[in-house]
Amino acid sequence: MRPPVDLTLLPGHRRGHGSGVRRLESGPVRRRSAADGAGAGLSLPRCDGGRGVLAVGVPPRLRPDAPCPAERLLCHVYGRAKTASQFIPGRPCSFVAVLEPGATSWTAIPDAVRPAPADDATAITGAQLRGVVEWLIAAGHWQAGDPHIVIVSDAGYDVTRLAWVLRGLSAELVGRARPDRVMRLPKPPRMHGVNDRPPEHGPEFRFTKPETWPEPAITTVTDTANYGKAGTQAWDRVRPQLTHRSSWLGHDGELPLAERGR
Repeated sequence: MRPPVDLTLLPGHRRGHGSGVRRLESGPVRRRSAADGAGAGLSLPRCDGGRGVLAVGVPPRLRPDAPCPAERLLCHVYGRAKTASQFIPGRPCSFVAVLEPGATSWTAIPDAVRPAPADDATAITGAQLRGVVEWLIAAGHWQAGDPHIVIVSDAGYDVTRLAWVLRGLSAELVGRARPDRVMRLPKPPRMHGVNDRPPEHGPEFRFTKPETWPEPAITTVTDTANYGKAGTQAWDRVRPQLTHRSSWLGHDGELPLAERGR
């Protein structure tokens, strides 16, 4: 049996031929697992240093004119103007993709789940990532001593919460942060002779106010092929101030002290 990607390259499946897509939508898609023996003979793309990189996302399939289907969600999309964001009915799909270096139109998607309205997006993504990483390890694509698998996400994910859900996994998370975020610096050293309760966090680190930034621990400048010089600054032990809201609303116990390294 040929996979759907190979079938789309056949002469009978020219651009615009949607029967294969409709068949996938109408039938169940069984998730592969290490128990099936699938994936052991596949070649996993590697980035610099032989490191495997996974990406997560939730692209919507908008259905604004369709009759109200079961478990339809409101999908956030951006309009033509900068501030013209909208919520349009649709059917989003949470996927995990394997990234590879270079320009290509294809990518391997080892897992995809259609979330329901009552599902927790972080819990769904965490379960997907844990299953995919464990599947890759069981298939022999990662062994002890190899560089950790990198997981990248956009600003729509709570990377701190996702890291907490995936604690103990052989992976590192890299996520974009909103430009208006406010972080916290490490708490200052305790002064001699002061008996008050020490603060849990240090001064504010506002992304939009460079005057709140201390001296960076690392500064690099790299030449890029398309965008000239790219400068990077990094600070050690910058942390978010977590509260029992959003994805941490149902967290049991004391909130963790999540310090971001360099």
